[in-house]
Amino acid sequence: MTVLRSIARHPIIPVIMIERLEDAVPLGQALVDGGLPVLEVTLRTPVALKAIEAMARDVQGAIVGAGTLRHSDDIHAAKAAGATFGVSPGSPAMLLQAAQDAGLPLLPGVASATEAMNANNLGYQFLKFFPAEASGGAKAIKALASPLAGLVFCPTGGVSLSNLADYMSCPNVVCAGGSWMLPKDLIADKNWTKIRDLAAEAKAAALAAGWQDKSAEIDA
Repeated sequence: MTVLRSIARHPIIPVIMIERLEDAVPLGQALVDGGLPVLEVTLRTPVALKAIEAMARDVQGAIVGAGTLRHSDDIHAAKAAGATFGVSPGSPAMLLQAAQDAGLPLLPGVASATEAMNANNLGYQFLKFFPAEASGGAKAIKALASPLAGLVFCPTGGVSLSNLADYMSCPNVVCAGGSWMLPKDLIADKNWTKIRDLAAEAKAAALAAGWQDKSAEIDA
C-alpha cells in the first residue's frame, strides 16, 4: 500500500509543533496509542527536523511526515530526516515538482478550485484544503465535489471537535488535520496520558460522524 493510501486509512492527522526535542517521541507515541498514527510535524521550530528523525526511528506504529514545506530545500531536508510524506500550505509548481523529483509523497495546500485544478494537472489528486475554515469550510469543500470529481481533500486550519462532523460529512474528504488534541499546557506538563485520551476522543468523534475509509479512492 502506498503512503498516501495509508494516510487515507485514518480519519485525523495531528498537526504537531515540537518545541523541545525531548517531547518528540513520547508525544508521538501517545498519539499513536490513542489511535492516530499519521503524524505531521511542522517545520516551524529549530528542532523540527531532529524531531522527525527521532519519531521516525523510535515511535512504534507511526507514519511520520513533515508539514509547512515551502521550499525545495524543505523537501530534501524532510526526506533526509525520515519523513515519509510532506504537507505544504500552498501549491507552487516548483514545490510540487521538487516533491515528485525527490520521491516524497505530498499533500499540496489549495484553497480554491483553480488551485486544486492546477495541482491536479501536475499529478496530484489528494490535496490539503487550507486554511479550511477561512476558505469556506465544509460547504466550500462539498461544493467542489461535483465539478472536481475524483479529487479528495484533507481540510486543515480551524478544524476542531466542534465542527469535525461537518467535514466528515463531505463526500470528498478522506481525513482532516488539526491540533486540538495537542493543548500546549498538556505538552508543557508532559501529560502524555491525557494527550493519548484526547487522540482517542478525536478518532471516536470522526467515526461517530460517519467517517469511512476511502483509501481505495487514492490513485497513488
